[in-house]
Amino acid sequence: MLILPPLSLYIHIPWCVQKCPYCDFNSHTLKADMPESDYVAALLEDLRQDLPLVQGRMLHSIFIGGGTPSLFSAKAIKDILMGVEQLIPFSDDIEITLEANPGTVEAGRFAGFKAAGVTRISIGIQSFQAEKLQRLGRIHDPQQARFAAEEAATVGLTTFNVDLMHGLPDQSLSDALSDLSQAIALSPPHLSWYQLTIEPNTPFASRPPALPEDETLADIYEQGHELLLANGYEHYEVSAYAKPGHQARHNLNYWRFGDYLGIGCGAHGKITLPLENKLIRTVKVKHPKGYLDSDRAYLDQYWAIAPQDLSLEYFMNRLRLFEPIPQAEFSELTGLTKTSLQAPLAEALRLELLADTGSHWQVTPLGRRFLNRLLDLFIDDEYG
Repeated sequence: MLILPPLSLYIHIPWCVQKCPYCDFNSHTLKADMPESDYVAALLEDLRQDLPLVQGRMLHSIFIGGGTPSLFSAKAIKDILMGVEQLIPFSDDIEITLEANPGTVEAGRFAGFKAAGVTRISIGIQSFQAEKLQRLGRIHDPQQARFAAEEAATVGLTTFNVDLMHGLPDQSLSDALSDLSQAIALSPPHLSWYQLTIEPNTPFASRPPALPEDETLADIYEQGHELLLANGYEHYEVSAYAKPGHQARHNLNYWRFGDYLGIGCGAHGKITLPLENKLIRTVKVKHPKGYLDSDRAYLDQYWAIAPQDLSLEYFMNRLRLFEPIPQAEFSELTGLTKTSLQAPLAEALRLELLADTGSHWQVTPLGRRFLNRLLDLFIDDEYG
């Protein structure tokens, strides 16, 4: 029997000052005045139409992503959050995250977002080197990056995150470790540290930059990982490190196969329907022009996850976290029986990619290194 997991909300704000050459997110360069009030109204109507999917739950977390949500005024963010709370009650300890680009942050802006209800800011710094920022198409400079992090630390937010990339074009080991050391010096309670990847249909895909050799990438990861651990950060997720008590609750709900509504241009959702014994995914209209067309529905795609795909979808999320996985949870969140996992689990145990404690599964250090190999075992397995 499926259970209803915790519910989160993702809100997508699609506009950016300029599109970064590595970015494959649904973002659009702002070429005219931003239709802020129209978009706020559309978001709330979009959510209103999704209310049957709430099924009596409170919101556990909200993530306002993009694009560059910090282009919106504090008033607009407040209007969004007040409107959301009128439709769905908030849990007492709700986490509300807003993504910010340092190039859009001036003095007092984070204080305005905090007053609007935001509890957590995620700052897309990516690098502290001017040349690397220019290569990445970022609109901020190193000084603006530091200023944004210092602002986040002083306005009284519950917590904040710094986003940092490694494996950048022509990046050396010393360059990468310098970036990481500068980020750590700003004392963010949470640090997302991930390798640049070349995604299809991006400028970097059509004109690939020279990236570090595999040996350099391995050295960057190993030495950077040790540096983070030595400074009190816990590696709790594939690309995320946090001080104790500062894990990102919204992301934890994703990786624990929780439910989330998605509103805004191209936003994705995943919802459990216990009475129908199925899990569904939703996608909203992608382009702002279509999304803001009052004659068009916000929902663009809606489908049930096929039973034969559920094991892979569950483990693709769950194995990103390094915490033990309760075995009973698999059936509760997928509706499948544990017997459907006999073959892939036996192979994972034989290869020492996974350990079985009797009540939990745990990814081994070897499994962390070969996570894609581990996930491959759950493709097209039988289900029951």
